[in-house]
Amino acid sequence: MIGIGSHHQRLPMVSLAQPIVYVVDDDDAVLGSLRFLLETDGFAVRTFRNATALLNAPSLPGADCYVIDYKMPDINGIELAGKLRQSHGGTPVILITGYPDGNISARAAAAGVQDVILKPLLDENLVKRIRHAIQSRRGN
Repeated sequence: MIGIGSHHQRLPMVSLAQPIVYVVDDDDAVLGSLRFLLETDGFAVRTFRNATALLNAPSLPGADCYVIDYKMPDINGIELAGKLRQSHGGTPVILITGYPDGNISARAAAAGVQDVILKPLLDENLVKRIRHAIQSRRGN
């Protein structure tokens, strides 16, 4: 606990071994279900309703992986992945989309995206791909 004046605030504890996943999606239902899925599988999860919220977030513990929706109102997921690649180097990015098109995989790969997963197939497949991306980055 941290003492702040006469008030005490509990800060969430994050294990060093617990991978941190940042999820960006403009759909609250998707954010909630992904948070539940990933926390159930042992990840620490931080959610953002759009790309701007993530980019303007105060300093946070670094993400081990980003899960980003493709179609968002401010900046699309591929553009966000490109920005993250410039500022966060090799942190894996997984793009999720309900709007597949023929070029999305090629454009995503060019922006540094490791994987593209179609909604609504966001279950154990997503968890496996996140774990694989984090392990590959860590050299495990």
